[in-house]
Amino acid sequence: MNRAPLQIIIVGASGDLTQRKILPALFSLFAQGLLPAQVHIFGYARSALTDAEFRQRAAAHLTCRYTPGQHECATLMERFLARCYYVAGPYDSADGFLDLAERLQTVTGQCAGHRLIYLAIPPSVFLDVARALGNSGLVTCVGAHDGWTRVVVEKPFGRDRASSDALVAELGKVFTNEQTYRIDHYLGKEVIQNLLVLRFANRIFEPIWHRDFVHSVRIVWKETGGIGNRAGYFDDYGIIRDVMQNHLLQMLALTAMEAPDQLDATAVRDEKTHVLRAVRPLAPENLVLGQYAGYRAEPGVPPDSLTPTYAAAVLAVNNARWKGVPFFLEAGKALDAQTAAIVIRFRETGHNIFAHQLPRLPANELVIRVQPDEAIFLRIVNKVPGLQMKLEPTELNLRYRTAFAGVIPEAYESLLLDVLAGERGLFIRADELAASWDIFDDVLHRPVVPTLYAPGSPGPDGVRQLLARHGLV
Repeated sequence: MNRAPLQIIIVGASGDLTQRKILPALFSLFAQGLLPAQVHIFGYARSALTDAEFRQRAAAHLTCRYTPGQHECATLMERFLARCYYVAGPYDSADGFLDLAERLQTVTGQCAGHRLIYLAIPPSVFLDVARALGNSGLVTCVGAHDGWTRVVVEKPFGRDRASSDALVAELGKVFTNEQTYRIDHYLGKEVIQNLLVLRFANRIFEPIWHRDFVHSVRIVWKETGGIGNRAGYFDDYGIIRDVMQNHLLQMLALTAMEAPDQLDATAVRDEKTHVLRAVRPLAPENLVLGQYAGYRAEPGVPPDSLTPTYAAAVLAVNNARWKGVPFFLEAGKALDAQTAAIVIRFRETGHNIFAHQLPRLPANELVIRVQPDEAIFLRIVNKVPGLQMKLEPTELNLRYRTAFAGVIPEAYESLLLDVLAGERGLFIRADELAASWDIFDDVLHRPVVPTLYAPGSPGPDGVRQLLARHGLV
């Protein structure tokens, strides 16, 4: 990696994302020696904090995952926190960012090197912040001829296709396409990064990875908890915009895409965009929306809110590989399980020679579990050891934490390291983003009253009927 001086600016530094994910990821990279020696981290937000208060908040979330010694850990934390600074200011004015620019100059005494700007802020203030950054000179203030400025933008990218296009256009006035990294942290998870390897490095899977052998694909994201303290954001966006249009569609794209000509960012993202464009726009009759009972009583939620906390959708990929194969996407809060997974269900065996032992052979399934513990399972039918021919379903399993020695990197560690290296393959391109919004645009603009469901249940009534209609039960 280029060891030139690096300045990291986190806009929204007082928020939960910065404290729980971004700063711990940066500390892990720092502890492994993966950040330049001359690195400085500047937090910016509206909350009034001193440097000491900012560091104290950050310290509460830092752990030495890669450093066994307690003394060494404490020393590393002290060195890391000493490089963290904080400036308070508004999001809609250049004045605060001019103060930030002055602080950068005072602390570092230079403008040469590289600059990473992370927008850990609500989408509603993206444009104000981008304009203020542009007017403050922070985007262009790079003294070295080979220095770069890059900006990381968190999802959701807009509310629909029109607002997303407008956001891309407006951000494009401040940051070039090459500078912009649209992040979806699910793409940084090890088991998701492994999808291309699983498919295209193993000869056994690719020949059966199509409609003649695959019955259906399920992509599921479930949480047992409610919205917590995110009412202000979540009630404005809902479960489709929060999870389904981004995390789940990215998982679908990697599952369904064709093999790229080569393993580079352009080729991979080309194929992801092609397959997303082949997904038919979601029809209203193929969507079930729900809201958990008690959601409207959550602090900050309007008493008449119609925001869905659950969505189940059946999508169709209209190409030669997947025509006729239903893709079932499910996402929700306050459900009966805490999990995220891709389940590829293969077609049942045509001729069952074991009918006397097992009248119906269960379908084989390949399960790629993203959380709670990353794993890959292959569900097969097996003979139970013994003197009789007795069959039962079983699993071949690859659990990452037991199969692989060492610490598994967190998603944000991988993605931030990619940004620093200029690797763009795990970030969302503008045309890919547009194709994903096109799938949901129509249903997002239709007023629908979500069906109530009990917290801790599998979801609302109507899901089973949707599954049955597509042969998924």
